[in-house]
This record gives sequence, C-alpha cells and structure tokens, in this order.
Amino acid sequence: MQNKKYFKKTLLIDLDGVLNDYVGNYNKDFILPIKQGAKEFLRDLSKNYVIKIFTTRNSELASKWIEENGLNEFAVGVTNVEEPCWVYIDDRCITFDGNFEGLIDKIDNFKPYYKK
Repeated sequence: MQNKKYFKKTLLIDLDGVLNDYVGNYNKDFILPIKQGAKEFLRDLSKNYVIKIFTTRNSELASKWIEENGLNEFAVGVTNVEEPCWVYIDDRCITFDGNFEGLIDKIDNFKPYYKK
C-alpha cells in the first residue's frame, strides 16, 4: 500500500449573507446573528476541507464573532484577500461558464437570494 499524504482543499466562505442572517442591512460595528444551520454546515465541511472565512469587515470584529459562535474549531482564520482556493462560497457571485454571451445581462439583473 502506497503512503499518500492527504491534502484538504481550501474553501473561502463569505460571512455576510452566507454564515449570518444578513439581508442588506449592513452595520460596520455589528455582525448579525449566525444563520440557522451554518455551524453544522461548517462542521460537516471541515471534515474534508480547510475553511477560511472571507469578509471585508474588520478582521478583529469578524474573528470575535466567529469565536462567539463556536466556529473557530472549523475555520482556520479570516481574510479579506481573495486567496487561492478550491471554491468561493458567496451570496453575491455569478459563475463564469466560459462564455461571455449573456454575462452582462446576468450582471445587470443580479439579485442576492434574499431579494428574489
């Protein structure tokens, strides 16, 4: 049997709108409560992936929120930099499918899930 070292792929997961109850009501000094199911979601993901929280918020405030919600055992840190990773999970994104046709319309008509 060959001894292969297993490397987990990294996921960058957005805080606002994915992990919390954000619906467009941004307050730079306060992070809304954790979204139902988020902790279990990260627990399950962390079994096979390295998780990093992605946010443009103050990293100290975000780190405190992560710890207060018991997510620090599943996430390795917080970043505001688009780091190399396997997948980005965000509430405000459009998947590029290799074709520019129709992409401008998708951008112009984009709505986050909580505004549909």
